Amino acid sequence: MRLQAGDRAKEFEATDLFGKRVSLQDYQGKRLMLSFFRYASCPFCNLRIHELSTRHDWLRDQGVSLVAVFQSPEESIRRYAGRQAPPFPILPDPDRRLYRTYGVEPSWTGFLKGLLHPAAFVSAVSKGFLPGKVEGETAMIPADFLIGPNLVIDRAYYGKDIGDHIPLAAVEEWLRSR
Repeated sequence: MRLQAGDRAKEFEATDLFGKRVSLQDYQGKRLMLSFFRYASCPFCNLRIHELSTRHDWLRDQGVSLVAVFQSPEESIRRYAGRQAPPFPILPDPDRRLYRTYGVEPSWTGFLKGLLHPAAFVSAVSKGFLPGKVEGETAMIPADFLIGPNLVIDRAYYGKDIGDHIPLAAVEEWLRSR
């Protein structure tokens, strides 16, 4: 079941790539952007990790914490997305427990729509984000949740295709509205 603005964020506790426990409660009193990705070698996903890493200092200065979730196991995340050394926690969720909790689902229609964006694919590949081993559900569609300090979802964004995340302009708008 999809979550929406006004819903209380669902509790979670998981271990990130560095063995640190991360839970929703860690973000009580803070703004949190919780982002769900496909699999660790997905070129679109790695392009987004790059974008978030590049903007991380600015987001942090605005009081936003980031947490990323991948359906890949830890080893694969380290090999692909982790090699960018993102400055935020990445949670491996190969059994997709968090995906189910937040209503993040696959869509073959969204998968096919994503293939219609060759410019994004070329941009990812030009930055060295080559496709690799597909792990988990191939047609998983990304999602992003902007969670307020009271742990209530301010915005729930379920992507329309395999490369669709909430635009950073919408995150900036969220920050201005608070």
